[in-house]
Amino acid sequence: MPTDLNTKERDEALKQIKDEVLVLKSSPLYAERIKNGAFPVIGEGSHFAEIMFVGEAPGRNEAKSGRPFFGAAGKILNELLDSVGIKREDVYISNIVKDRPPQNRDPLPEEIESYGPFLDRQIEIIQPKVIATLGRYSMVYIMQKFGLGAQLEPISAAHGKWYEAKASYGMVTIVPLYHPAAAIYNQHLKGTLKKDFEIMKKFLI
Repeated sequence: MPTDLNTKERDEALKQIKDEVLVLKSSPLYAERIKNGAFPVIGEGSHFAEIMFVGEAPGRNEAKSGRPFFGAAGKILNELLDSVGIKREDVYISNIVKDRPPQNRDPLPEEIESYGPFLDRQIEIIQPKVIATLGRYSMVYIMQKFGLGAQLEPISAAHGKWYEAKASYGMVTIVPLYHPAAAIYNQHLKGTLKKDFEIMKKFLI
């Protein structure tokens, strides 16, 4: 993937991902999506984002709308972005898994394997300088993808730290964070997330 894609090229490359996911009959979640009349959730935000947030899988509201972090967890994410002066439209938000698992359960390994390559392509197209992972599954996937598997810790230890890695387009910083959904019923975690988000200021231009 060239490192100098213009706006049109990025738009077209990301649309191609959406078109492929829409007809991904090999996905273990395709039949569930069709049965429920739901949408895949590809991602949204700036196609030139410096910061990319990667969650795990869409929930009910996301699958109804086709938009990532559109429900209660999305409201918390919006609050966190506001708290450090980041506009949601200036970042890119996606998930590893692009379709909702039944009952919002954790994604299975075969689901991550099925959808992971699309996330890999999104990263190559957008070329973020910072990838903030939201949740344990996202942290593990991204850190292993960038050769940081040996530094993996439980998210309770890794949250709020940052790690430097080499991407095809240059250096990238990985920042593991708790998933905003974890803070819905746990105000202590919300405070922790807010504190962790302060790190984002370090990467703002």
